[in-house]
Amino acid sequence: MPETTVDHLVSDDETARRLVTDSGTDTAIPNHGERARPGRAGNLLRTAASKYALIGVWAVMALYFYLQVPDTFGTSGTFSSIFGSQQVLVFLAMSALVTLVVGEFDLSVAAMMGIAATTIPVLAGMHDVNIVLACAIGVGAAVLAGAINGFFVVVLDVSSFVVTLGMATLLTGVAQLVSGSTIVSVSSPGLAKIAIGDVLGMPVSFWYGIVLALLIAYVLAWTPLGRAMVFVGANAEVARLAGIRVKRVRFGAYVTAGLLAGLAGLILVATVGGFDSSTSNSYLLPALAAVFLGTSVVQPGAFNPLGTMVAIYFLTTGIFGLQLLGYAGWIQNVFYGAGLVVAVALAKVVRDRSRAR
Repeated sequence: MPETTVDHLVSDDETARRLVTDSGTDTAIPNHGERARPGRAGNLLRTAASKYALIGVWAVMALYFYLQVPDTFGTSGTFSSIFGSQQVLVFLAMSALVTLVVGEFDLSVAAMMGIAATTIPVLAGMHDVNIVLACAIGVGAAVLAGAINGFFVVVLDVSSFVVTLGMATLLTGVAQLVSGSTIVSVSSPGLAKIAIGDVLGMPVSFWYGIVLALLIAYVLAWTPLGRAMVFVGANAEVARLAGIRVKRVRFGAYVTAGLLAGLAGLILVATVGGFDSSTSNSYLLPALAAVFLGTSVVQPGAFNPLGTMVAIYFLTTGIFGLQLLGYAGWIQNVFYGAGLVVAVALAKVVRDRSRAR
């Protein structure tokens, strides 16, 4: 028997190579470590594709529209229209996202935005209330609605679907009552300046949306509160056993949703100078479509603000491009409706695959 010395540990593959060399044969033993490298590269490619495929589709779609209508789509005006006109939707989508992260569902975000956008011009434009006070009352009304949602859902344990749907209907009715079912408006240069003032070629409210998305992303990824929110959304019971105050997190999410929806209403009034209370619900579907479609990018399978931002501008690009091609009117509802169905389906597929691994 040959003498064996163990100077250091070697891998099974290396041992096999030595045995073959000692036997004098020319048989090649494959190096599994070398074969793993392409596998890792392939995994990285698949991961990148799963995270950023929507961005690639967005680029292809934009290129198609540019080739079809270069004189209109390929202009700075189009760029500003796509990226500088969605601030209300950004805030409203973030409002919906905050509750979805913790496993809740709020169908009243658009109505909370509507009550704020109605209250401000009614108070300031019709009753001569100071514009700052009117804005505070309008946003406060949305926060109060969010707190009421949280009370019924979290404290009384009523279905979030029933509570928020009822709240949406209630707020829409109240908004129509206080506005007299008419378009209400307010003229305030100071209010307009906080939304449409130019910063680096874009409305200042565009940068509000960017900052909000980055702030929420930071909170969810890097703070104990954000990790608790994600934990509660994944499994509330396990989170409770781990010592997280689940009810407080859920209630806080509803209040925060009300605050962000109220700010969306404030930005809407500041941008256009008024609001039609009967149009509140038309904002709900685009916000939900963007949030769910956002789960297919950046962090596949998870509600995330950066993915939501990408989804918002992806959907806006598609609608704007199709309108330039002559598909006006009905295309917005069709695009957002189809986008929501596809987004929910994609989210389920990604989630199922993640669980299967």
